[in-house]
Amino acid sequence: MASPASSASPLRVLVHGGGIGGLTLAVLLAGRGHTVEVVEVRDELDALGVGIIQPSNALHVMREAGLLDACLDAGFEWEILTIADPAGTPRAEIPQPRMDDAPPANGIPRPALAALLADAARAAGAVIRFGATIATLDDDGAGVDVTLTDGSAGRWDLVVGFDGIGSPLRTRLYGDRYTPEYTGFANWRVTVPRLPQVRGVVMCMAGQESKALLTPITDELMYLGAVLAEGEDFRPGPDTAHEELAKRLAAFTGPIAEALAAVTDPASVVYTRISQVTVEDPWHVGRVVLAGDAAHASTPHLAQGAAMAVEDALVLADSLRDEESVPAALTAWEARRRPRALWVQALSRAVLKQETGTPTTPEEDDLLKIGVPGAAHVLVKPY
Repeated sequence: MASPASSASPLRVLVHGGGIGGLTLAVLLAGRGHTVEVVEVRDELDALGVGIIQPSNALHVMREAGLLDACLDAGFEWEILTIADPAGTPRAEIPQPRMDDAPPANGIPRPALAALLADAARAAGAVIRFGATIATLDDDGAGVDVTLTDGSAGRWDLVVGFDGIGSPLRTRLYGDRYTPEYTGFANWRVTVPRLPQVRGVVMCMAGQESKALLTPITDELMYLGAVLAEGEDFRPGPDTAHEELAKRLAAFTGPIAEALAAVTDPASVVYTRISQVTVEDPWHVGRVVLAGDAAHASTPHLAQGAAMAVEDALVLADSLRDEESVPAALTAWEARRRPRALWVQALSRAVLKQETGTPTTPEEDDLLKIGVPGAAHVLVKPY
């Protein structure tokens, strides 16, 4: 018979961070009868960015959360990754694999995904608290007493940090030992009208060091994305960002040039430096655990960042269901998640270096032998 601390009993769980991973965990745990509160420092879920790719393993999690149909309705389901030349002429077509019977891939606007996750979390009974963060935290082994910056306080069985690459909770646990490491590259993205021929991701290559992608996210919209080498101190000008992006992609004609021609508002260009974090210590300390980008942020080259976060959420929810205590659940969760998440992180970084002509290590060369198509097939195996 389970003890009173058994994770099979209803738990009180505080989720620090209202991003994709945190909200997915809230949906899963609240739907299983646990008391869940999400605390988000922003005043609303104004999801940063333009769109996101949900590969099949992410869609598998959405199905487990009861949100697959909602994601597909809000986005654009696709199956074929097209590799093209600078003019957009297809050179290869790569079918994307499926995890079980989940679709191969879906593009979706980030704000739409944030809204449907938040609605589902609330419908399941979770509370989302905005404009606050953790002020004090005291883990006595049997529970965690937390005071928030809005003055509210409570005692929780578990605190989960899905608070992103700049995780304040990670800093609280480890100080400055795991600060984000800038890779030397940045992600440029902008939403534009979808071209009729863009019915899946189109990756246009202009030599080894220049790549631009078109990703459909609704019937009407797609986003243009490019990962480019940028100085650590560089930021695009607020009035000239669209022009600076166009200059960087001048080698492209065809659909990339057509997409760029539709970008007339510099404020529509989203510029994000690509950094990486690897927490080498255990991802949980007592009853406080880090997940998603807070523990293992990676580059976007396998389109797996959000997928790893939602996998973290599902495996954590399942571990809390299956294990006899919260500490045992956290140990089991990390044993499953660490190898997979760090493998994705390492291969993604190696792909970035390969695509940009940056020297790779012997270990990265071994990873690259699998190739991106091979990685896609690995990632639709059980996690």
